[in-house]
Amino acid sequence: MAKPATDRALQHALALLERIPLVDGHNDLPWVIRNDPAANGDVAAYDLTRLRNDGDTDIPRLRQGRVSGQVWAAYVPTDIPHPARAVMEQIDVILQINAAHPEVFLPVRRAADIVRAKRDGRIASILAVEGGVGLENSLAPLRVWHAAGARLMTLCHNGTLDWIDSATDAPRHDGLTAFGRAVVGELNRLGMMVDCAHVAPSVMRQVLEISTAPVVFSHSNARALCDHVRNVPDDVLDLVRQKGGLVMATFIPDFLSEAVRQWMGPLRQSFWLKPESDRLSLLAEHEKTHGPRPLAKLEDVADHIGYIAGKVGVQRVGIGSDFFGVPTMPVGLADVSRFPHLLAEMIRRGWSDDAIAGLAAGNFIRTFRAVEREGARLRKAGGPAYGTTASLDVPPNPSMS
Repeated sequence: MAKPATDRALQHALALLERIPLVDGHNDLPWVIRNDPAANGDVAAYDLTRLRNDGDTDIPRLRQGRVSGQVWAAYVPTDIPHPARAVMEQIDVILQINAAHPEVFLPVRRAADIVRAKRDGRIASILAVEGGVGLENSLAPLRVWHAAGARLMTLCHNGTLDWIDSATDAPRHDGLTAFGRAVVGELNRLGMMVDCAHVAPSVMRQVLEISTAPVVFSHSNARALCDHVRNVPDDVLDLVRQKGGLVMATFIPDFLSEAVRQWMGPLRQSFWLKPESDRLSLLAEHEKTHGPRPLAKLEDVADHIGYIAGKVGVQRVGIGSDFFGVPTMPVGLADVSRFPHLLAEMIRRGWSDDAIAGLAAGNFIRTFRAVEREGARLRKAGGPAYGTTASLDVPPNPSMS
């Protein structure tokens, strides 16, 4: 349905965003900068100050989208050589973003920094590590990442690791191993958010059971609306309601629309196992035999937000776009300038100003503060956890049975 020339809902959303912050829970710009052939990981060479028509994220469009807090993912593929080094290189890109543009970005160490950034007219820059492969099976890197500024960790990516099952790979552990449980415990102690996007449902349930701090799903949708293994099943959403936490709806078309998911089926393994592949070429080739790719829409994201809120409560839902530099996002959500349009759609659907404020950032900030409080409590109670998969995941001794 065509919007009126004067879109009152959009004007309402923009007016709200003058006084409330908006936090996006996931953006892969650091990986885009790393793989840009001209920049090759150099933020200054990439030049975030110019409007980049070949991507989806830059400073002009972040400003246009009223973004006041951005979670940047220090993402590396599961099969990357030297994963510990690669994670540190990705963290370095995020630190470069902050250093190159101090007038724009405020590095976040505490939840209060998000509020401070909004007050100062800057964008809170929140560092996350996506995928535990960079631990190389040791707990110690968690503390190094935290010292560098990381405040959220996505436990795995598309591949199952030695200690955790991924949603998009064959399970090997029935969830978490003892080392995996120790990772969750140490993240709780450090005051880092535990992110269950990408993990198998068995891991979701186990983490929600053992974590003493609220758990985050930084970029996941509702499996009841789109039967993708990356989405959150209803029984897990029920646990989030009971245990506390945050589910941040994502814009990835494959996770939004059942029609897109089914069309994408033959390509999915290639995308998961070879994330560096030329996706646009693969999509074009697939269209020759399967017809035009179905399109997801902004309204699909709103459907997932509404469904998730109905299951977990409006105080436990947020937005985690997963922009990653490709022009295949939902119609109406092509780039980071479009966040106000999503809030406008929720306003049209009857969401109150308080509910919009929670969705935009309030729920994320409240969750972050709860994680901080639990970390402070645990650090008073005990010291760091040490160990590796070799020392913690000891196989049973057959002679003892």
